[in-house]
Amino acid sequence: MTSLKLVAVSAGLSRPSSTRLLADRLLEGARRRLAEEHTVEVRVVELRDLATDIANNLVTGFPGARLREALEAVTEADGLIAVTPIFTASYSGLFKSFFDVMDNTALTGKPVLIAATGGTARHSLALEHAVRPLFAYLRAIVVPTAVYASSEDWGAGAGTGDDLAGRIVRASEELADLVPRLRATTERADAVVPFERQLAALRP
Repeated sequence: MTSLKLVAVSAGLSRPSSTRLLADRLLEGARRRLAEEHTVEVRVVELRDLATDIANNLVTGFPGARLREALEAVTEADGLIAVTPIFTASYSGLFKSFFDVMDNTALTGKPVLIAATGGTARHSLALEHAVRPLFAYLRAIVVPTAVYASSEDWGAGAGTGDDLAGRIVRASEELADLVPRLRATTERADAVVPFERQLAALRP
């Protein structure tokens, strides 16, 4: 069985955090789907614990050991779940700062599920006008379904597939279906022998 790595980045500031709760549910949904055919390693990166390290990196240009390890975990992941609280109709400064200090090629071709939490449903479009363009700029492959959870969503019972529970299932399954396909494509590309080497092998 193929071994896959899933990482969730949570930019929640409080404990407990609805942002972390949403990240956990999305991560579990994707893990459960992938575990049908693969072994899956999961991890959550809590940006709250790295806030000082991120600020120092922005000032000095060098990540500390904890931040470096978190950046490597995201870079090496086969699939990423990125969850931010929405402040003033956009992602949080902590969330943006983490991806600012990351190498801008680290997410190229990586499947990403985007999600957010906020006080009211009015902020839901921030996923489309702020978060999705951020990951498009980083050349990630963002799954179609973005998940927004307002305060009222947590108390709503399961109904149609458009409620929070249904959106979590749909988005996590989209990510889980995409991860192994892109992993296989990458492995095939890595296995291609450059034309120059093929010519060299033919020379006496």
